[in-house]
Amino acid sequence: MPPPADIVKVAIEWPGAFPKLMEIDQKKPLSVIIKEVCDGWSLPNHEYYALQHADSSNFYITEKNRNEIKNGAILRLTTSPAQNALQLHERIQSSSMDAKLEALKDLASYSRDVTFAQEFINLDGISLLTQMVESGTERYQKLQKIMKPCFGDMLSFTLTAFVELMDHGIVSWDTFSVAFIKKIAGYVNKFATDIAILQRSLAILESMVLNSHDLYQKVAQEITIGQLIPHLQGADQEIQTYTIAVINALFLKAPDDKRQEMANILAQKQLRAIILQHVIRAQRAINNEMAHQLYVLQVLTFNLLEDRVMTKMDPQDQAQRDIIFELRRIAFDAESEPNNSSGNIEKRKSMYTRDYKKLGFINHVNPAMDFTQTPPGMLALDNMLYFAKHHQDAYIRIVLENSSREDKHECPFGRSSIELTKMLCEILKVGELPSETCNDFHPMFFTHDKSFEEFFCICIQLLNKTWKEMRATSEDFNKVMQVVKEQIMRALSTKPSSLDQFKSKLQNLSYAEILKIRQSERMNQEDFQSRPILELKEKIQPEILELIKQQRLNRLVEGTCFRKLNSRRRQDKFWYCRLSPNHKVLHYGDLEESPQGEVPHDSLQDKLPVADIKAVVTGKDCPHMKEKGALKQNKEVLELAFSILYDSNGQLNFIAPDKHEYCVWTDGLNALLGKDMISELTRNDLDTLLSMEIKLRLLDLENIQIPDAPPPIPKEPSNYDFVYDCN
Repeated sequence: MPPPADIVKVAIEWPGAFPKLMEIDQKKPLSVIIKEVCDGWSLPNHEYYALQHADSSNFYITEKNRNEIKNGAILRLTTSPAQNALQLHERIQSSSMDAKLEALKDLASYSRDVTFAQEFINLDGISLLTQMVESGTERYQKLQKIMKPCFGDMLSFTLTAFVELMDHGIVSWDTFSVAFIKKIAGYVNKFATDIAILQRSLAILESMVLNSHDLYQKVAQEITIGQLIPHLQGADQEIQTYTIAVINALFLKAPDDKRQEMANILAQKQLRAIILQHVIRAQRAINNEMAHQLYVLQVLTFNLLEDRVMTKMDPQDQAQRDIIFELRRIAFDAESEPNNSSGNIEKRKSMYTRDYKKLGFINHVNPAMDFTQTPPGMLALDNMLYFAKHHQDAYIRIVLENSSREDKHECPFGRSSIELTKMLCEILKVGELPSETCNDFHPMFFTHDKSFEEFFCICIQLLNKTWKEMRATSEDFNKVMQVVKEQIMRALSTKPSSLDQFKSKLQNLSYAEILKIRQSERMNQEDFQSRPILELKEKIQPEILELIKQQRLNRLVEGTCFRKLNSRRRQDKFWYCRLSPNHKVLHYGDLEESPQGEVPHDSLQDKLPVADIKAVVTGKDCPHMKEKGALKQNKEVLELAFSILYDSNGQLNFIAPDKHEYCVWTDGLNALLGKDMISELTRNDLDTLLSMEIKLRLLDLENIQIPDAPPPIPKEPSNYDFVYDCN
């Protein structure tokens, strides 16, 4: 008799019959179990049948996923994937429009299951769908006027099924014809009012560009920025998101020599202004996927600077040297120059050397040598020239102000500009590929066509101001740069909506304010290190940890919506997991769309008793990270992955939506298992709450010096005659 752990009690449904209660032996082959079920209802040809979960997901049970079956699960006996694929392959070729529409609707639903998808693809189903797309428009064009809604639905379900099938990564994107690409690109214009068709067409174009170099070339010939931009001006944020995703894909896959050309086209089409008006400043919240696409566009735009960052100045290039001459001319208004007679050559060289020193170059004789280091290369000189031309008064003031100071107190404009440009490139990660999970875009960079240059102009004035506030000397250069970086990072963290707002934030972050912030943070981190305070910390720490534990468990009770990830980043597949109020059972199940609030326990079909959990593993130790090679290489996804291991080699795999949710869930699960909560979030919460609690308890001791050690215990007296004797 098999052990109880290998037996799962389930109910199995069959249309027109009462559900059958069965005990499934997980050690038996699945085909044997299906035969037993078929025999119970006297159904012949058991190989034509399969089992599915009875929810709306239409996912087949296979040898690979059968361990996910739980006690009390409701299953359904249904047509096998091979038979179902064969039937749908025939039905979608029906001459009846109604039958064809229903078949395509079913195909779109079933194609989410990889087992069915493999069978349908084996029947050359992808080719059939592409043929329908290529020829379908002409075939039904005459019927459009009388049955336009039916035609639109039919095309929508066809494209949906295609997207779902391709998402499994079974078929290469390189196999598609130019005719198919033309049709999909055409739908972006022809069906601009049909949201479903437009959304799926954009999704297909994005996948083509990202997954095939050859298809990128073909798509780039068929779709123009001018055709995409009108979709950004609509009210549907999902369409806007897919549109920016296609633009990003074209940008990302463009050859190096074509990216600047594409950036120029985007500038001509005023893409930045359109995004600012219709997306960023629209009267609605920006969702995570839109934030990610805006972040990607921001990174790709700044990466155009990489060529200048890695270009060294050629000291022999007269055009480049003329830029330095222009900086000198603007600063000192050098209208009259000594003539080139032999007697004045030395005088002219001496004057140039003096002026280059005032401009703050390291090499006073030949400042071109200052720009031979990469990074920041020629970008630093570009920024200096932009500042001198577009903010001339501020430029002249900074140069003249510093040239009148003592040598050791002057803030060298040239050296500062070079180091600042290098710092800004590091802050904005110029030259790095965009992360697949980051949503950190800055609205202010979409408010100006020369946002990086304007960003530099604001920061170079900040640097000069901070230098004066610190009363710095040349030996303090690195210290000033550290303070300036902190000022910039703190201002950026507030996500200012414009460059002017960023400038205002910096005004409130003077050097004195930075010192106050540092002191406050140091107090939170390092203050109260005396022995009595440390003992107090040890005493109240268990109370704080218990409070954090309860907060984590309460969050698990509320539950979280998790995405299902595969080769495509954007997915419309979700599942939800939450802990029961008594902390004894995890409830989870698939969702059709992202929920707006909490999902009730009774709507989640699957359960996992906490008592059955054996371990919680993270990162590379997760089974789903070992199985999926593509995900294994993705650092961001690895950092968000965790799995629950339970009886019978079962596993429940998670990809957290962000780092905060990852910490909450791993902490909560460890707390359920009686283990320590070790996440970074717990450490931060513990430090914050401990500091607050200690400060509250020490309010009455304000301005009283707390000794580092308790007073010494006096020696025992020679006698105790002073003790009062009651007798």
